[in-house]
Amino acid sequence: MELSGLINFFYIASATLFIFGIKMLGSANTARRGNMVSSIGMLIAIVVTLVDKQVFDSWMWILAGIGAGSLIGFFAAKLVKMTSMPELVALFNGFGGLASLLIGWAEYQKVVDANAGAIGELLNPGVTHFTASVIFLAVFIGGITFTGSMYAWGKLSGKISGQAKVFAGQKAFNALIMLGILLTGVLYATTPNTGNAYQFFLAFVILSLLLGIFGVMPIGGGDMPVVISLLNSCSGLAACAAGFVIQNNVLIVAGCLVGASGLILTIIMCKAMNRTLANVLFSGFGAMAQKAGGKQEGEMKALSSEDAYYVLEAASSVVFVPGYGMAVAQAQHAVKELGEILEENGAEVRFAIHPVAGRMPGHMNVLLAEADVPYEQLSEMDDVNPLMTTVDVAIVIGANDVVNPAAGEDPNSPIYGMPIINVHEAKTVFALKRGQGAGFSGLVNQLFFRENTRMLYGDAKATVTELLAQFKD
Repeated sequence: MELSGLINFFYIASATLFIFGIKMLGSANTARRGNMVSSIGMLIAIVVTLVDKQVFDSWMWILAGIGAGSLIGFFAAKLVKMTSMPELVALFNGFGGLASLLIGWAEYQKVVDANAGAIGELLNPGVTHFTASVIFLAVFIGGITFTGSMYAWGKLSGKISGQAKVFAGQKAFNALIMLGILLTGVLYATTPNTGNAYQFFLAFVILSLLLGIFGVMPIGGGDMPVVISLLNSCSGLAACAAGFVIQNNVLIVAGCLVGASGLILTIIMCKAMNRTLANVLFSGFGAMAQKAGGKQEGEMKALSSEDAYYVLEAASSVVFVPGYGMAVAQAQHAVKELGEILEENGAEVRFAIHPVAGRMPGHMNVLLAEADVPYEQLSEMDDVNPLMTTVDVAIVIGANDVVNPAAGEDPNSPIYGMPIINVHEAKTVFALKRGQGAGFSGLVNQLFFRENTRMLYGDAKATVTELLAQFKD
């Protein structure tokens, strides 16, 4: 078999491993294996690409890059806390977009440098219209993904306020930036080898970076899971465009897989909130939530851990509803232990997971899997809601919008129509919360004022630990 045929064979093998790896990620039982399978596929793709492009004269730089990246990845995986996983994912998305941008720029710069000093006739064949078009797509999508992800990282890490930032004429301003990108992109793609082409190129590079920032700015913290998923899809599309730029089949396939899966997940999450993607991106939901989150009639009724223990001790059915508060408190292991004790006490225990709970897709599933909570105990929203009226105690740990009854009862609420976990239908609700403030979206939760709801204030891990002590005494 010729070398080209062998290279294509390994590219197909690599793409196949990507597909099987993504499929395995759909189940908690096979997710770790799927991650390993995909990693092996990527290693094969990198090695084969190096052979295919015959870049052995730069092998020192390549090894240095692989070594540096491996070290960063290793320490990131070991040292980054589970509570910081959403911002880590945002960083990964951003660097993926930046890599695609740099690939497109490098390919174009190579042609520009080759033709430096040419008069009248190009010294190099130049850039075809197709190549210029995919360079534009790689740079455009990559630039938006990079700065948009960095802004999302800032919000998720608390370095920037998680509230939506809106200003007069913001949509028109963003539309003008987009129009400028398309105009300079078309001018560049139609005249890639003229004297003004590089100016057009630099213009849409800068505008793309700006659009990423101003595009994420009006999106509130409560919509971050959708934004992270969409940016993940964009990083895949940028990689796909970069694959066309350098004519690498496996990069095209991998980019398509990431782009398609990320887009599907984005649509699923939008449906879970009963909102369109356009509404998430352009409505300024966080700002609306703050205006709508006014005073609520009634009061929050506090309960001690000792009194909560007596209720739980008599319960025959308990449902845990985790949210970002559980992640912040790193309470997942204590919650798992409490679930085990309740089971030993004769209670049926479930964990109800809302699709957009937390700060990234699958955030709660990741936390509970880390604590070795049995996969069989995890219930999706549609499965647990019909049973909620039979539940003795629902324990809400740091969740807000995903359990807010206003979604079904208050037409004036910004989240009206959003499917929620109907914990308010349980006989008793325990809400574990640090204080009386609104959630990350800025919306006051009507659940906390219900007659069947009792508030357990304080750090979630400390509160659950106190409950465990009550059972052990």
